[in-house]
Amino acid sequence: MSEGTINFYSVQDQYGEFSNFALYPIKLKGKCWPTSEHYFQAQKFAGTEHENKIRKSASPMKAAELGRKRKVKIRRDWDKVKDNVMYDAVKAKFIQHKDLKNLLLETEEIQLVEHTENDNYWGDGGDGKGKNMLGKILMRLRDELK
Repeated sequence: MSEGTINFYSVQDQYGEFSNFALYPIKLKGKCWPTSEHYFQAQKFAGTEHENKIRKSASPMKAAELGRKRKVKIRRDWDKVKDNVMYDAVKAKFIQHKDLKNLLLETEEIQLVEHTENDNYWGDGGDGKGKNMLGKILMRLRDELK
């Protein structure tokens, strides 16, 4: 199974488990987070009350909405640390859920792409021109777990 590309985005679709919206809780920084999306969005406000509000939000979509609002100032170093924050969240998710780790390893050498018009940074921008940083993080983690 090591040719081609796996596109993922919606949690309902095949490989939807790779999405940060997939309902797999993670433990990080001494707390339990309902999804990796909750953790990622909350870290924009690390050490503030807003971080906790996001952690306790009812869904990954709500966590994303709260994390994207700019009424509350995000941390100054966010652009420098966001890739590492995402890596930490994704690593926790795939290490703490053995079924996910196995699913990731089963993809062998296949290119993993978050395929969405909604994101040119974490995804491919829908046209393949985006950076696909989430896909790259997943492939990096897959190599490390082998």
